[in-house]
Parts: sequence; C-alpha cells; structure tokens
Amino acid sequence: MYHHKAPHRPWEPDEKHAHLYENEDIPEPETFDDDYQNRAAAAEAAKMRVDRDLNATDLKQPVPEGLTLEEEKKWKYQRYIKDYLRCVTSVDDNVGRVLDYLDAEGIADDTIVVYTSDQGFFLGDHGWYDKRFMYEESLRMPFLIRYPRAIAAGSVSADMILNVDFAPTFLDYAGVAIPDSFQGRSMRPVLEGRTPDDWQTAMYYRYWMHLAHHHVYAHYGVRTLRYKLIYYYADALGQPGAIDESKEPEWELFDLEKDPCELVNVYHDPAYADVVRQLRGELRRLQEKVGDQPYAGEDPLPD
Repeated sequence: MYHHKAPHRPWEPDEKHAHLYENEDIPEPETFDDDYQNRAAAAEAAKMRVDRDLNATDLKQPVPEGLTLEEEKKWKYQRYIKDYLRCVTSVDDNVGRVLDYLDAEGIADDTIVVYTSDQGFFLGDHGWYDKRFMYEESLRMPFLIRYPRAIAAGSVSADMILNVDFAPTFLDYAGVAIPDSFQGRSMRPVLEGRTPDDWQTAMYYRYWMHLAHHHVYAHYGVRTLRYKLIYYYADALGQPGAIDESKEPEWELFDLEKDPCELVNVYHDPAYADVVRQLRGELRRLQEKVGDQPYAGEDPLPD
C-alpha cells in the first residue's frame, strides 16, 4: 500500500508546481452559488464556505482591495482550487513513478494497482471546501484498478462498491479465505464483468462528530442507485470529540435522477411518500446489518 501526502488544508503544493494554472481561470462548479434553500438547516449552518471561512493561511495572499463580495468569492475560489489541483498534481506525478517502475521491472501484468481515496471533497460545490456531508461530492470516492490478467482495460462499472469491500477483494485475488467477520464482500466478479444478481444496491453512511469540524451536524442515511435519504439527528450522543449542543432533527430526501445536484429536499412531498417508507425500511435494515442503532428521538414513520 502506497500513501501520499493528502491534499488537505492548507493545500501547500510542491515548489515545482507553485505556478501551475497561474494564467488560467478554473471553472466554478454548477452549485458554487448555492443559497441552501429547500433543504435542512444543516447545509446553511456549515462553516466551510469558500467566501467566508477560508482564512489567511489557506489563501496565502491578502485579498485584493476594492473587490465586490462576488468578486472576492471568485478570487478566493481560484486561490483555493489552484492550490488543491497543484497538490493533486504531485500525487499524479508519483503514481506515474510507481507505474513506470512496475513496467521497468517487468511486473506490471502481475501487479494489482488500485487508485482510490478515503472520501470525496467539495471543490467549491455548494460553495464549500472540505467534506463530511453525505452529499455526492463528499460521499463518493475515486476507484481505479489495473490488473491486466483479469480486468479488461478501459472497462467501467456503474455498480455500487464500498470501501469495506476493498479487503475482501484483495484477499480474494490473493487466494486467501475471507473471514466471516468482514463487513464487505469481494468485488472481484464486478470488476471482471460478472456482477452477481444479489449485488448491493444500497449503502449506509454515518457522520457522528456533531459540530466538531466545520459545524457539520451529525447525521446518517442511505443511498440507493436513485435516491438518498439523510437524517440529521444533530446530537453528540456523548461521543468523544463531538460538541454537546443539540439541534432540531431533520430529514432530507433527494431524487438523484431528477436532482443530481441535491438542491431540492422532497422528503415532505406527498409524491415521494412510498419512497420515504421504502428507504426508511432500508435504512433500518442496513443499520441492523452493521450493528448500528437508530437515534432514539427519530420520529415515527408516517402512516
């Protein structure tokens, strides 16, 4: 396993990449000017906005004088995103060095190479930096794998895989028995184009560090291939590091087919009543599967 310096705050790039993108403007994401309406209070309450929460250490330069608020936000975004991309360029450089080494040693065909991360990241999406929320940009992770002896080059799968599936997969390819105690499942058949009929179509997520980082509310939820249900229970529950300051619990439901940017909460829309019932049942099933418990104050499922 080969780790890199993560492109974390305050995003300090290698000197050789310090001027990369200097004369370019990086496009802002579609949700850069999100107003946080039509959603739970958690989105507006979060303190990780590009326009107001990046500090002098992050920006590394004083904000130019005479800018309007809109211009200042755009300027800060360029400072942030360029330094982030410069840091990631160093990751790219060193991944290339590893691949070149495998080729030079003649062992590329016998080596499984995986490129992934521990989570996604907001790159101006919803006006944010950082992560933690169950929204797509934070929840989803990159996953690339190369193994010429078994996995077709250029193949792409839309099936759902989870990071708990990594260890069973590696053991499977190594010919080692997978312990029954593992939560995940080998994704080898998925990678080789033989997805089982009973492959997972839903996943569970929980963020428990209530208000500890960027004022993000504690929440859990379920994501299926089309929908996402999130419950902000917004309570520290006595967990170490969480802030003991409860907020009003709220639900969010997103139809990812109609609303891929997750801008409109349809939890209370009568047209989605059956979806809510189904997803809350699936949420409970997944919690039981991993040994988690629902929040004691969770409101009962409506009739």
